[in-house]
Amino acid sequence: MADVYDSFAKLAAAETEGVHYRIFKFERPSPVAIVAPHGGLIERGTSEIAAAIAAETFSLYCFEGLERIRGASLHITSTRFDEPRAIRIIEASEVAVGVHGRKNREDHGSVWVGGLDEGLRDAITHALEQAGFAAKAVGDGHRLAGRDPTNICNKGRRRAGVQLELPLTLRLQILSDALICKEFGNAVRDAILTEFCDADRTDLD
Repeated sequence: MADVYDSFAKLAAAETEGVHYRIFKFERPSPVAIVAPHGGLIERGTSEIAAAIAAETFSLYCFEGLERIRGASLHITSTRFDEPRAIRIIEASEVAVGVHGRKNREDHGSVWVGGLDEGLRDAITHALEQAGFAAKAVGDGHRLAGRDPTNICNKGRRRAGVQLELPLTLRLQILSDALICKEFGNAVRDAILTEFCDADRTDLD
């Protein structure tokens, strides 16, 4: 289904912050931003998963739909998501990791890990597998590869980030179990720290 709005300006002109949507963010002295542009009731569970990855370490941004019936209408695709607070946080970071939800139609168990930072993509994929989660690195030709340079995960200073696509089944499982949520967040965060921030790890922990 096509987006109702193709920019944040058009969404903001028709929707009311605090009623239809809200923005939740923490800016931390970190070169990494974790972003859930379709949080709240747009793609359920993505805000909570993003927060679990960020923990007290990385910057966090969540755009959250507040109304169940209208949640999908607030979806702005990642190549057009231009909410100013999100862009400021991402462009101030070296790398961004986007957290997204998808339907179960093709693969109801695996996290699809994409983005232009292939090294970090592969490290996160491996870390998730080691933690007991099914994960697949996806690249060119995959419909949710996150490789478009205009995708918000690729708008950090490195111009290469990572996109996580989680099926609904897994998101609901994570939402219902705090331990699983913590384990997922720890796996992704540790991979980022090891692969991207190892030299500065003492500053980020």
